[in-house]
Amino acid sequence: MEELLIPVVSMSHTAHIRSHRKPRRSASKIAMRAGVAGGVLSTLAVAGASGSANAAEPVTQTLELPTLTGDLAAQVAQSAEATQLAAANYELRAERDAAAAKAAKEAKADLKEAKKKAEEERKKAEEAARKAAAERAERAARSSERATLSASVDAGDSAGSASAGVSASTSSSATGSAAAVVSFVQAQVGDAYVSGGTGPNSWDCSGLVQAAFKQVGVDLPRVSQSQSTAGTQVSLSNLQPGDILYWGGAGSAYHVAVYIGDGQFVGAQNPSTGVVQASLDYDPPSGAVRVL
Repeated sequence: MEELLIPVVSMSHTAHIRSHRKPRRSASKIAMRAGVAGGVLSTLAVAGASGSANAAEPVTQTLELPTLTGDLAAQVAQSAEATQLAAANYELRAERDAAAAKAAKEAKADLKEAKKKAEEERKKAEEAARKAAAERAERAARSSERATLSASVDAGDSAGSASAGVSASTSSSATGSAAAVVSFVQAQVGDAYVSGGTGPNSWDCSGLVQAAFKQVGVDLPRVSQSQSTAGTQVSLSNLQPGDILYWGGAGSAYHVAVYIGDGQFVGAQNPSTGVVQASLDYDPPSGAVRVL
């Protein structure tokens, strides 16, 4: 048997042979960068080793875990800072809104209180004006009454009632300091009675007597009890103009007045009558003292 010799051609590893297989690759790393959820980078490395020309090359893949780059960390920090800043701004606006609402509420309350006070002041002013007008009218009426009293005295009219004027004989019987005391108390007829009053338009009984004698330089005690013992005791049948009349016991009197002569006296009686000129029969006194 004749042997068939088939020549074998040795091929270089660099020869190009058409094949469905992938061409051989040199050992290298192919890096791929992919964005993962907001810029997370990953690298895929593929390494291959050279093999024989007749066999497929094994492929080795290495998968690296995602890592944060410096830029991505800065972006995350900036995002957190922006979120905090937005929260702070929102909180600040909320505080400002609350403060504005509180200020508006307080302003409304202050305005209401101011209106209330203004209304109270207005009412007080109106009441004061009304009282002032009433006092002026009352003083005018008293002046008219005093003018009428003076005219009746000049005409020689005698009086025996509580509202009558002084007779001419009474005026002529009072002289010196006594006449000044009598003139003063008569000028106050019609004034109001006020407990503790010492003039000039309102009196209590001892305040009027004290003021009358002060006109002639005589300082009397302030209260009725002391005035009832301030001078020499005189009988009611021996009275002279300017004597002090008292009601109650000497040293414990509860009321005083001034005798003006002709059976008349002037005194601040009570809140209903005020200062009046009256007859001794109108309210008989308990006793009298003389200080002039």
